[in-house]
Amino acid sequence: MNNIKTVFTIKDLENISGVKAHTIRIWEKRYNLLEPNRTDTNIRYYSADSLLKLLNVALLNKHNFKISKIAEMSEEQILSNTRELAFKFAANDEAINAFKMSMFQFDKVLFNSTYDKLLHKKTFRQIFKEVFIPFLNHIGLLWQTKTLMPAHEHFISNLIIQKIQLNTEKLEYSATNEDYTYVLFLPDGEIHEIGLMYLNFELVLRGCQTIYLGQSLPLDNLNYFFEGELKVCFITSMTIQPSDDKIEHYFNEIDEILKGTDNKLIAVGKKAMTVSENTFKSNIEIYPSLIDMVDSL
Repeated sequence: MNNIKTVFTIKDLENISGVKAHTIRIWEKRYNLLEPNRTDTNIRYYSADSLLKLLNVALLNKHNFKISKIAEMSEEQILSNTRELAFKFAANDEAINAFKMSMFQFDKVLFNSTYDKLLHKKTFRQIFKEVFIPFLNHIGLLWQTKTLMPAHEHFISNLIIQKIQLNTEKLEYSATNEDYTYVLFLPDGEIHEIGLMYLNFELVLRGCQTIYLGQSLPLDNLNYFFEGELKVCFITSMTIQPSDDKIEHYFNEIDEILKGTDNKLIAVGKKAMTVSENTFKSNIEIYPSLIDMVDSL
């Protein structure tokens, strides 16, 4: 598969591991921890094995193993100590590292085995909050620094989506909370729906009636829900859409649609936070993050 990333620059290693390139060079020179290859023009590049070793070294170092001691360990000892540490204290960090490797190598088996190991210690909700959210935040950083391709993000996102769908389907659903019918959608052009799907899971878990509409919904489609007697709470999440120059107009349109009704809107995301709630005439709530929204339920 041509999209599998097998060669990494030192900047890639910095972005993925969080270890500064300057520190990586010192660890190479002083402790011989990594052995980079070099191009014809003498530029360092690293293998996937080197990346995995660096992730393990960084994890050990984070938990008070001195670099000089790590350098004396064999490859097997580094791996063994990492697993022992993860088992005792750092399961989340080790899992995030495994998910990173799964993403770059398109390794579904590694993703599922890592997830299954987490399930022995954590509930799905804990895994999502403590592992998936930090991991997804890191993916955002990798995207900004051009360390990964869309294919990597799509691959890992779809695996996480499968877990959300599976756990939502497993809930024994019965609508016990009838205050609102929750209609979940993303703005037109917005495709990042993992957070919205998880919100749907949390609402179903609480016995709420939900209607999940998903990605890229034109705003005029919401008019359908005003034709009946439903009391609706619309929920949307904003990652890249609406664009900065259109977001205020977008909220003004929703404000006009909701004005004079018992319906409301909840918007989640840093982009939504750029709009002041004080200007609304209708019931609109804004939360900076998914966790803030979930904690308010």
